[in-house]
Amino acid sequence: MRAFLNFIEKTGNKLPEPNLIFILGIVVVYVSSHLAVMTGWQVAEILPSTEINERGAAVISGWETTGETFQARSLFSADGLYWHLTHLVDNFINFPPLGIVLVAMLGIGIADRSGLLPALIRGFVRVIPANLLTPGMIFLGIFSSLTLDAGYVLLVPLAGIVYKSCGRSPIAGIAAVFAGVSAGFNANIILTSLDPLLAAFTETAARSIDPDYRVNPAANLYFMIASTVVITLTGWAVNNWIVEPRLGRAGLDETNTAQPESNPGIERDLQPAERKALIAGMVGFLAFAVIALLMVLVPGAPLHGPGAGPFDRWVEAIVPLIFFGALIPGLAYGWSMGNLRNGNDFAKMLTETITIMVPMIVMAFFAAQFIEAFRYSGLDRMLAMTGGQWLAQANLPAGLLILAFIALVGVFNLFIGSMSAKYALMAPVFVPMLMVVGISPELTQVAYRIGDSVTNIITPLLPYLVIILVFMRQYVPKAGIGTLLSAMLPYSIAFSVVWSLQLLLWMWFGWPLGPDGPLIYQPTTP
Repeated sequence: MRAFLNFIEKTGNKLPEPNLIFILGIVVVYVSSHLAVMTGWQVAEILPSTEINERGAAVISGWETTGETFQARSLFSADGLYWHLTHLVDNFINFPPLGIVLVAMLGIGIADRSGLLPALIRGFVRVIPANLLTPGMIFLGIFSSLTLDAGYVLLVPLAGIVYKSCGRSPIAGIAAVFAGVSAGFNANIILTSLDPLLAAFTETAARSIDPDYRVNPAANLYFMIASTVVITLTGWAVNNWIVEPRLGRAGLDETNTAQPESNPGIERDLQPAERKALIAGMVGFLAFAVIALLMVLVPGAPLHGPGAGPFDRWVEAIVPLIFFGALIPGLAYGWSMGNLRNGNDFAKMLTETITIMVPMIVMAFFAAQFIEAFRYSGLDRMLAMTGGQWLAQANLPAGLLILAFIALVGVFNLFIGSMSAKYALMAPVFVPMLMVVGISPELTQVAYRIGDSVTNIITPLLPYLVIILVFMRQYVPKAGIGTLLSAMLPYSIAFSVVWSLQLLLWMWFGWPLGPDGPLIYQPTTP
């Protein structure tokens, strides 16, 4: 295990940071597109035909050749260079995930910076019954993906304090919550900023096969709600049967008093002013929810009925709904607490939120150039068709393909931590390739979310790993990276197996992944 972890750490540290990876990707696309033109490479299009089986689910019944062939365009040609120079700015401005994530995170940032989300987390912890402490903390860790970083910087140290106060190993508490926060990152019971962000990447990739394809931001919602329950119960079992018995009293008998408390305020109960502010925040959220429901349900209201595209109006407005759903209770809480009194306070919180998002904005510029250059060259569709034809000839079952993709993402996650950076690299290739063999973009997106989550807690490249280790050393001064990873490996293995089995079971029954979340891609044209 030590040799394996050393290999992961050394290899990952040798990789360039994501922006440089995208720059190298652009260079590869330029060279590959020119070589494809010089060699006269062409690919014929095939598409799957489907039928309904005895369970009422759509399955692949055969393959059809459309007679259309595709060939590459060189980016090193005069036309290719002219296109990229004249579209450099447009590629960045029109990059779908950029505006989506910034708008959603502005609202969530106000809820976080005003103190609403941290207060909700602390209040939730205080009311969890002792016998449900572990599943409650894991669930709260999963739910904390709604916040910016509260799960790591607030919930993890709080778990250590709560577990120790109950006479249980604080290391076990830290491990359980860390598993929920990081390994359950992509699951939740409500839509978060991740859903429209991933949908934008998926839709962009899918349009290389089907130019009119649309991905509903809520397309994975049903599966992710079920996943939250499954991951919570799985984490509870792993903690009670494996991790906590192994740790015993670790951290109870030896405490590093030289280590300062990371946040002394997290141990105290909610103060009267905070309780009052929480009520104000809840009233603000309920007021918003009532107004939103009326706008959706009342005939003639702004969000009632079908929208301009294939989705209902409320779906097309999901990002603004997330924005206001977080902004309004955040404003109410901040006003009641007195830390959000005027426009200057409001502007400061917005600025702090955007400051956190600056690395994502920079990465979006280079990711946009890579994706659009890949699309202009035509290599995206050609590689998808070639890979899809190979998969079709291999006649592998869809479940095996999905498991292979989950494993690939999980391994890739050990070396590149950024969720959006990985998907920006992988979606343009794998979404259309799996579409060719009849796997829907929404199903590929779910598989990516599983693979991206389950190995977060065992990669030394996770930025928060050092922070988690510091929290552990407050209780066990000699704790090292091996201590942390040995505690987290059982969670990673269990989550990988159980979550993958859940998806296979979902596919077997043919259940939709969410609203407009099919399992099978059925082309509109033969």
